Amino acid sequence: MRNNSLKFNIILSSIHQLLTLFLPLVTAPYVSRVLGAEGTGIFSYTSSIQAYFTLFAALGTGVYGVREIARKRNNKKQYSTLFWEIELLTVLTSSVAIILWFLWAIFSKEFQLIYLILTLNLFAVLFDISWFYTGLEQFVYTIGLNALFKIFGTIAIFTFIKEPSDLNTYIFIIASTSLLSSISLWIYLPKILVKVSLNTLSLKGHLKQTLIYFVPTIATSIYTVLDKTMIGVITQNANENGYYEQATKIINILKSITFTALNSVLGARIAYLFSEKKYDEIKSRIALSLDFIFFIGMAFFFGLLSVSETFVPIFFGQGYDQVIYLLYVFSPIVVIIGVSNCLGSQYYTPAGLRSQSAKYIIIGSVFNLLLNLVFIPVFRSKGAVISSVLAESLITFLYVKNSNGYVDFKQLASYFNPRFIAGFIMYLIILFIKQYLPNDLLGLLIQVLIGGMTYFMITYLQKDNILQILKAKISKRKREDKNAKTKN
Repeated sequence: MRNNSLKFNIILSSIHQLLTLFLPLVTAPYVSRVLGAEGTGIFSYTSSIQAYFTLFAALGTGVYGVREIARKRNNKKQYSTLFWEIELLTVLTSSVAIILWFLWAIFSKEFQLIYLILTLNLFAVLFDISWFYTGLEQFVYTIGLNALFKIFGTIAIFTFIKEPSDLNTYIFIIASTSLLSSISLWIYLPKILVKVSLNTLSLKGHLKQTLIYFVPTIATSIYTVLDKTMIGVITQNANENGYYEQATKIINILKSITFTALNSVLGARIAYLFSEKKYDEIKSRIALSLDFIFFIGMAFFFGLLSVSETFVPIFFGQGYDQVIYLLYVFSPIVVIIGVSNCLGSQYYTPAGLRSQSAKYIIIGSVFNLLLNLVFIPVFRSKGAVISSVLAESLITFLYVKNSNGYVDFKQLASYFNPRFIAGFIMYLIILFIKQYLPNDLLGLLIQVLIGGMTYFMITYLQKDNILQILKAKISKRKREDKNAKTKN
């Protein structure tokens, strides 16, 4: 099996992430207007309930599977055995989760049909083997059909979703395309696996390890999924769930651009580097990743503060003004989570320190839960956002403090300070020019364009490390092209 270069994998993963981002950007304005804040809120709340069962079905096998497959990727027999052992464990846990979910759906009087439709997401977990391809760094297999089903789902949304009563159809489209996407990954397996005897398979060791990975996964849900559940239960207002859902949708898009594609590729590569004991290379890759995260993340932080007031009414339509204030509070979380996600994906998990990182996540999760109980009754959805930002800050602090020299606060400050200055100047300039611009799409585009140009100009004058690296790569490419032409 041919191993693709790291650069190729990052480009491929980035293309996939861009497609994943682009399609929601296309559908979100339409869906938010058709379903309204209430319909969006109902989808958010019911999905949060179903997510607990999905978490149990996966049982940490995704992250664990990537690490173990990456470590054995040079031995086809070993990774084939590992695949079937981990997947059989997923089938067992998913089967239990599906049975329990059916019981929940049957005895639930409110939203019963929606719960039944969401069952498809549990089957999607059962068939999801993307972790296997990620561990092998064979991202080309996860792109094609996955992208096809996403496009199919987008077309279906515009075709069949016409009014608020189409909420159930919308949920079915989302869940069914997720299931079909998971199933499609199986068609490539005969090319990659070798035959393995069932008698040689053992699940015991994997069960213990996946439970270690499951603990932080469950803990993380406290300040992601549980936020939505608590908003619904405490406020009894679907609109509040709708506001929170739309705000997190924008934040998730920015997170994907900032670090998701990067960490999904480098996490598998660094697991391999740990097995080879190449610690200096690991440190340099983590340092470069954090540098990049601050470069992009600070631009998004101040960008959200600058343009949310114009962006939200244009993007989501009328009735979502509360989302503006949620984005104001949420804005720094892209950088905060970027740091913790980088260390989690590129240090704690590849180094086999998942149980250590789990402790920090649990501490942050309990902190978030307590803050939710205080803030949501008073500030409603804004309270959940405040709690999430504070909890994520605590977790990031613990991650950095205990990273054993792979990163420190002084290093982070060197990434933070110049980008903060650039972002703040960008923020002031956008605030100044927006008062002379129309409050429409053209005005928004001008704000984004001038803001982006300002940020890049200032970072260029600062001789920003990321821009210097990019400049060096461009110069190198030009020299190579020139040499190639000379030889010809």
